[in-house]
Amino acid sequence: MAGYWRFDWRLLLFSGLLFPLLVGLGIWQLGRAHEKEALLAAWKEPANDWPWAEVANNPWKVGQPVTVTGRYVGPSWLLDNRTRDGRAGYEVLTLFQPESGPVVLINRGWLAAPRSRDQLPGFSTPQGRLTLSGRLDDYPEPPVLAQTPAPESGWPRRVQALPRKAVARQVAAPAPMAVQLADSEQPGAFRADRQPDIMGPGTHYGYAAQWFAMAVALTTLTVVASYRRTGADNDNDNG
Repeated sequence: MAGYWRFDWRLLLFSGLLFPLLVGLGIWQLGRAHEKEALLAAWKEPANDWPWAEVANNPWKVGQPVTVTGRYVGPSWLLDNRTRDGRAGYEVLTLFQPESGPVVLINRGWLAAPRSRDQLPGFSTPQGRLTLSGRLDDYPEPPVLAQTPAPESGWPRRVQALPRKAVARQVAAPAPMAVQLADSEQPGAFRADRQPDIMGPGTHYGYAAQWFAMAVALTTLTVVASYRRTGADNDNDNG
């Protein structure tokens, strides 16, 4: 039985608008996968620490190994809702004044929380000239659209997130990125074993495949819907 093409402008308009969106989303996910691959490679590369003064004069990159000499200058924040081995705790974030370059926020690692929510953990901060090794990391900011409770007063201060603008209220022009200590042997470190909390590149590749598959399915359905068989169906169409 023969057939013929009969294009519906409404169907073509719908497909013409949706198809580039689906392809664009697939390409975006491929780009995200490449970014995550580069990020994981940076975290796995040997720790050839860059001096802080050299870091400040080059592009900032998450996972970049760095070394910084200076002193802890306080204050400290306690990043809430951090768990290790099923136990609640905090990540301790303290300002550090390098001998040269901008003041930087140091993530000193995880510290267990007291049983009572009304109590904060006690800890000390080493004084004097120190040399720290770690990796550049983003400021701990809340997820998009998340509601962040108002920070508490006093020091150390319990917070749910700590964007750079909040740090800038305590010190002028803080470094664009924070530093996560390399290990628990660093001066002032607690349990410094956190790995980058990122979605693996394989997940993004999977999402990309889904978007491209939807684009192929849309094209196929548009072609099928635009094809009409002659004969009885055609007679019905003609009334």
